[in-house]
Amino acid sequence: MKKTITFGIPCYNSADYMDRCVESILVGTGYADDVQIVIVDDGSTKDDTAAKADAWAARHPAIVKAVHQDNGGHGVAVMKAVAHADGVYFKNVDSDDWVDADAARALLDQLRRFIELEDRIDLVITNYVYEHVEDHTHNAVDYRRVLPTGMVFGWGQIGHFMPWQYLLMHALTYRTDVLRASELQMPPHTFYVDNIYAYVPFPRCRSLYYLDVDLYRYLIGREDQSVNEKVLTSRVDHYWRVARIMMRAYHLYDDIDSAQLRGYMLSYFTIIMAICSVFSKMSERDDAEAQLQALWDELKDYDARMYRHARHHVVGLVTNLPGSVGKSLTLGGYRVAQRVVKFN
Repeated sequence: MKKTITFGIPCYNSADYMDRCVESILVGTGYADDVQIVIVDDGSTKDDTAAKADAWAARHPAIVKAVHQDNGGHGVAVMKAVAHADGVYFKNVDSDDWVDADAARALLDQLRRFIELEDRIDLVITNYVYEHVEDHTHNAVDYRRVLPTGMVFGWGQIGHFMPWQYLLMHALTYRTDVLRASELQMPPHTFYVDNIYAYVPFPRCRSLYYLDVDLYRYLIGREDQSVNEKVLTSRVDHYWRVARIMMRAYHLYDDIDSAQLRGYMLSYFTIIMAICSVFSKMSERDDAEAQLQALWDELKDYDARMYRHARHHVVGLVTNLPGSVGKSLTLGGYRVAQRVVKFN
């Protein structure tokens, strides 16, 4: 039978925490037979991730599928799950995260209604919650003042997103055919590709729905996590790579008809360039500043209007202040924002 939704779980040496993720989906959706879970073992070698994936599939063969591949990185594993998805809808849940049971039931019920009524909804948006390891606090991100609630809408009806409120991967449930048609370029062995996932498919999403539930629980604070400050700084070149893919996905002023969607995508891309700027300044790489300048030069050559928006918008200005004093101010501003929003 056609599944209502596929949950993809990319796993790499995830044995210590993947069980909670899988179980949260099974319990939250009531072990429903119109739900699919695709666990992708991304070439795990240090633990029994592969065996656990197979065990879950053996235990629930009508629901869980285990897929094994050579290590390709997070984005490759996500798209492998998409390739194996039988669901009309697809949601990625990283193996160290989990879903809220009540919210998962609400999402599944809503998706079933869409399918029963033959309403084509390309993107369903739900809230997510930062679960902070270090102090056991929670920080929910919702869209109540930004998106219409409980109705189908288009990009022309969205409001203004605050910088901490963008539509990250955690908030998104796509129609599977939208993801496949987007032909996402997920570079192998690259972190932070969730930004590509939450950007490139958007122009293909014509109809949207906001379900105001706190579905996704996003664990943050593990020392080996990709968003950990030290880890991110050491992998700033991954962000350069992601920024280039996002840059070249569109000439935003020419390709995006909706002014509201264009404005959102410009703002989001500006944040990505700001992240590149901040962490290039924090990096100990000798070539970091030169590589950052090369990235800005490439953007200017590719699309001068996108460059002007990203570089001369207030966010671009404060994250690229010149000289040693400017660098200190930029990093000081980042520290303040980090303490307030606690995004890593």
